[in-house]
Amino acid sequence: MRHLLILLALTCPVTADEPPRPFAAFDLASDAVLADPHDLAIGPDGRLYVADKFGARIAVFDPETLQLIEMLGEGFLPGVHDISFGPDGSVAVAVTSAGAVAVYESLDVLADPPDIGVSSPRTEGALLHSNGDLYAMASGLGALVRFRDLKPLAGVEGHLGAHDVAEAPDGSIWVADTRGRRLVQYSPDLDRMQVIDHAKFGFLGPRYMDFTAFGHLVVADQDAHRILMIDPSGPEGGTLLGVLGDGMPGLGPGKFDDPEGVAVDGNRYFFSDSDNNRIVRYSVVLN
Repeated sequence: MRHLLILLALTCPVTADEPPRPFAAFDLASDAVLADPHDLAIGPDGRLYVADKFGARIAVFDPETLQLIEMLGEGFLPGVHDISFGPDGSVAVAVTSAGAVAVYESLDVLADPPDIGVSSPRTEGALLHSNGDLYAMASGLGALVRFRDLKPLAGVEGHLGAHDVAEAPDGSIWVADTRGRRLVQYSPDLDRMQVIDHAKFGFLGPRYMDFTAFGHLVVADQDAHRILMIDPSGPEGGTLLGVLGDGMPGLGPGKFDDPEGVAVDGNRYFFSDSDNNRIVRYSVVLN
């Protein structure tokens, strides 16, 4: 019964009469060994891979200890923002300053210079979808582009300066439309499905996101120094389930300074605490 009560407390919607509650508790932080880390993801080998922007590299961490294991592609990935793993083991990396998404056949060659990829001006986000296609956010053009076999297949415009493109458990695609202060949902065929932009969320600059097994969005709102959990199926444009951070930049439990990246792994949440140059982990303790 105690486990059920804890879960209910963490997933009940926030009402207008109470401040948003944390949806997880601070657990662990890495050393400040990064240089403006952006999005991050759990790889097929279970390790944590971080797009380390000013390091022009992918940093690899042990998700249990948050100890740095190695640096990959150092110097080959200028302005790197995002990393995505495909169902076939391939890897896509948004190399922002090169205006391209680099595609690797596997983790085995991630340390090498990329030799294939697609053009995507000022790309901020990359997604290797479960359908096998690559979706890239060409932020410089404001276009979300779908690629198949490294060739453009379709696209939608209207997202200048947008960041993440991420896949929900139902296969739909979500865009963090940073300048528009909103989240936009598309079908895999790029038909618009939903927009989350209600004032109740207080978006100032959503950057990257991930999803819980229940389809809840976990979004880093960088300019607000907060992480939000949202049920997109809730009434009146979605339901705010909880918030981490108090809206002011800082260092320590419950504080962030320009958070960017999000990776959800069961009841654990990994965030890039970007201006603190570290990775932090928050967890839901069930016993």
